[in-house]
Amino acid sequence: MRMLGVQLSTARRAAGLTQRALGERLMLDEETIASIEQGRRPLKPDLAELLDELLGTKGMLSAGVANLPEIDQFPLFAEQYMLHEREAIALSWYDALVVPGLLQTEAYARALLRSHLPPYDDDALEARIAARIGRQEILHRKVPPTLSFVVWEPALVMPIGGRETHLAQLKHLYEYAEFPGLSLQILPLNRTSHVGTAGPFTLLETADHQHLAYTESQRGSQWVSAPDEVSILARKYAMLRTQALTIEDSRSLLGRLVGEQ
Repeated sequence: MRMLGVQLSTARRAAGLTQRALGERLMLDEETIASIEQGRRPLKPDLAELLDELLGTKGMLSAGVANLPEIDQFPLFAEQYMLHEREAIALSWYDALVVPGLLQTEAYARALLRSHLPPYDDDALEARIAARIGRQEILHRKVPPTLSFVVWEPALVMPIGGRETHLAQLKHLYEYAEFPGLSLQILPLNRTSHVGTAGPFTLLETADHQHLAYTESQRGSQWVSAPDEVSILARKYAMLRTQALTIEDSRSLLGRLVGEQ
């Protein structure tokens, strides 16, 4: 990715274009061009084709994208999500069956990933654990994003990893429930209405105020950028927050769950 970025940068300068000017021609922001040139953001095949045509690179960039080594730990859409997550100014996260990844302890994450089928080999397992825990750095940024979580109660009562791991995870959540700029709400089992039965999703606002979403399912996940689709998920999240316990009552429930273990 860094090599492709250098090639793009060289071709851009040879064409007499600044990053901003190239972005304007492609209807992209300057930061996106900079991220690709620095190897921080993957170059997509369709964008590579446009750049080859615009910069006269005769298919070089497209060939580079097509021949990238098969070493990525995550699919492209997941990498795109994680890139935006690191720079987000706001995240709203609904999860139904597990604790949200940004709030998982390492032991809990390990137990979850070990249960994956087909199983990961040792290297892949360790890489994924490290990547998941590494994403939590955004919680400790100098200016962290505004964070909102709604978690369905089954995710908190299922003893993933055994009693010790489960208790440590509940205590971890209890502590984060008072984290500045973070709200954690529990959707209890006794609710007669629940708009989140179709599965977990995350809403994200970028630094340039673009609103995006990411949904998960058993056999795949989806990166959602169409404004009307993002709007539907945003309305669902707003309803989930009204159906969930208040922040104070959620922390009280967490305290009771910790005490019961």
